[in-house]
Amino acid sequence: MEIKVTSNSRDIAKRVGKKGKELSDSVKRALSVTAQVGLTIIEDRTAKGEGYKGGAFAAYSTKGSDGGYAAFRARKGRGSTPNLSFTGNMLGAMTTKANYKQAEIFFTRPTEAKKAAMNNKTRPFFGFSRGEEERLGKVFFRYLK
Repeated sequence: MEIKVTSNSRDIAKRVGKKGKELSDSVKRALSVTAQVGLTIIEDRTAKGEGYKGGAFAAYSTKGSDGGYAAFRARKGRGSTPNLSFTGNMLGAMTTKANYKQAEIFFTRPTEAKKAAMNNKTRPFFGFSRGEEERLGKVFFRYLK
């Protein structure tokens, strides 16, 4: 018995290419949404005064003849709960971008990126706990079509 299969290789290549592009677009979309959710997680957690490693941020400094940063915040009418938001510029400068390979959460202005790096040393906020990573994984697969 002989079976003959004929195909139009151009048509097959075209269809594979189309599906590959659809998959690539789907991954990019899923990564983009995941990065946005990640940014929201960071902002919400930071507003509560919590770090990604668990627990509350270290208290503001009270050292110095003027009462330290805590007293400065009080004089300016700001709260005493560390939430890394005096003007809102640093957290407001966070944004995302994604391609078909990866997604990034980053700061759009170098001044704010430097400020964030300094804050992240004493009050780690720019990262994700295991639970948050699992949540982000679920978001990615939910949006992957």
